[in-house]
Amino acid sequence: MAFYLTQFSYTPETWARLMKNPEDRRVAARKYIESVGGKLHGFWYAFGAYDGYCLWEAPDNVSMAAVGIAITGGGALSKFETTPLLTVEETLDALRRAQKVAYRPPGK
Repeated sequence: MAFYLTQFSYTPETWARLMKNPEDRRVAARKYIESVGGKLHGFWYAFGAYDGYCLWEAPDNVSMAAVGIAITGGGALSKFETTPLLTVEETLDALRRAQKVAYRPPGK
């Protein structure tokens, strides 16, 4: 399974609804990712460019994309970005494989 980091922001309307009726959105997030065979590893709110962050584990990119499409289709978010994460071991493997790529910078 692969790891994904999602950064999201709520719309002003969503914040207004949450102020009237506070709820733990980790419960919903866990339900969404578990529906595709994944796991929620963390859910945080933050100050800054995004309102919150989720760390998920999903079986594959298509499963994570399905969760993202379902969430963004609901209209409660103003921003939603998901980044696939690599383990250190995967990155070391990529570095070794990169040695075999015959890249040539433009103009050289």
